[in-house]
Amino acid sequence: MLNSADPVVIERILERTKTIAVVGFSSNVYKAGYYVSEYMQQQGYRIIPVNPNLTKGLGETAYPSLQAIPEPVDLVLIFRRPAAVPPFVDAAIEIGAPVVWMQLGIVHEDSAEKAHAAGLDVVMDRCILVEHRRRAAYSA
Repeated sequence: MLNSADPVVIERILERTKTIAVVGFSSNVYKAGYYVSEYMQQQGYRIIPVNPNLTKGLGETAYPSLQAIPEPVDLVLIFRRPAAVPPFVDAAIEIGAPVVWMQLGIVHEDSAEKAHAAGLDVVMDRCILVEHRRRAAYSA
């Protein structure tokens, strides 16, 4: 398994990231696909929702796919069950995203290996909100 929990890698990712494409963004405020995205937006990150059923989210235009986003993204954040991960990792590689982050509870080894082999940083089974708060606590 890739060491996706390396604190040095996570620190570097959070520091360099400005724009996050959120695959599985939800309009339901009680779902992690919404409230984690909202938290990250409040911390200064630009959130680009990726959900074919939405046109807007958190004041931003929502896109049906990663390939439909008309600008570069720094990180692809995935809120989808593990079996649904491979096409999103393929798309992240295709659009040149430097990071794929699979949220807490999401692990897909083959996709992680593929992304890593393509030069992407990969984080699996970690909550970006928790990791951001941990980073903020250490730097306070």
